[in-house]
Amino acid sequence: MSAEPANDAAPLLEVHGLKKYFPVTDALGRVRAEVKAVDDVSFRIAAGETYGLVGESGCGKSTTGRALLRLIEPTAGAVIFEGRDLNGLSRRDLREVRRHLQMVFQDPYSSLNPRKTVGASIKEALTIHGIGSRSGRKEMVLEVLARVGLQSEHYDRLPHEFSGGQRQRIGLARALILGPRLAVCDESVSALDVSVQSQIINLLMRIQREERLSYLFIAHDLSVVRHISNRIGVMYLGRLVEEAPTDRLFSAPGHPYTQALISAIPVPDPTAKRQRIALTGEIPSPLNPPSGCVFHTRCPLAQPQCRTIVPERRRIAPDHFAACHLAEAEPAAAPPAA
Repeated sequence: MSAEPANDAAPLLEVHGLKKYFPVTDALGRVRAEVKAVDDVSFRIAAGETYGLVGESGCGKSTTGRALLRLIEPTAGAVIFEGRDLNGLSRRDLREVRRHLQMVFQDPYSSLNPRKTVGASIKEALTIHGIGSRSGRKEMVLEVLARVGLQSEHYDRLPHEFSGGQRQRIGLARALILGPRLAVCDESVSALDVSVQSQIINLLMRIQREERLSYLFIAHDLSVVRHISNRIGVMYLGRLVEEAPTDRLFSAPGHPYTQALISAIPVPDPTAKRQRIALTGEIPSPLNPPSGCVFHTRCPLAQPQCRTIVPERRRIAPDHFAACHLAEAEPAAAPPAA
C-alpha cells in the first residue's frame, strides 16, 4: 500500500527542464562530446509529499537529485523552491536556502568523517548555519539522535562503531538537525538488509507525518518506492518517461518501459502467475543516445516513428503522463452545454 497522498497540492519544489551534461575531453582538454546524464527532466513535489524516482542503474536518478540541490552544477533548467530559482542564487543566498534542503546519501559510512564523533558530525551543520548557542547545540544533537532511535551514549562514538542501519540513522539525524522542508534520499536503504530497510522506511514515514517533511526518494526497488511514495517518476537514459500517482502507475502503466519494470517485481505468492516482459539488448550509452525515443532500441512495441521522432509528454489520465507515441492521450473535455 502506498503512502497517503499529501493534502496540500501547492508545489514546494518545481523542476523545469533540468539538464546535466558532462563534457568528454581529449588529451588536450578540448571538449569532443557530452554525456547527457540528465536531459530535460521536469516534475514537482508538494509539501508533505514523497515523490519516488525510479529506473535502472545509470539512468540519471542520483545525478538529478544532486543537480537540483546544486551539489553539482546543472547545465540548464530551473529548480524553484518556495518561489526561488536555486540556479540563480549566489553562494551566500544558496547557503541560507540549503538549510531547508538536505540529502541522505546511499553509503552512510563514506558520507561520515571517520575521524569525527557522531556528535561532532551532526553538530557541524548547526555551527555552519549559526544555530543555537555553543552550550545548547549538544542538547539539540541528543534530541535528534533520540528521534531517529539512537541513544545519548552514541554521541561520542566514531562511525566505525556502528552497524549499517545505525549509520543510516546517523545520516538521517544529520539531515534533520536543521529542520528541513525537503530531503533527498538517494538510494538510502538499498545497501541495508530487508528488515533494517523496513525500520528505516517506517522511521522516514513517521518523521514525515510529524513534521510535514517532503521527500525525493530515489531508488531502484519498485516495491520499496511503492510503499513510501505518493507519486512516482520513471527515468530511462536521462529522461523522465512516465509520471503518475503510485496506485495508478502500478495498476495502469502507460509506458512500455514501466510495464517491463513492474512485470519484473517478484510476487510473494508461489501460485500466482505474472507474464514477464523481457527487455532485449543493452542500455544505450548516454554519450550517444538513440534518436527519437531513447527506449526504442529495447522496446518490444517500437514503431517506425519511434526511431526518428522524440515523443512528447502526454497526459493519459489525471496527473498521469507518459512520453510514448503509443500512449493514448486523455480525451479533451467536452465544451459546456449552451
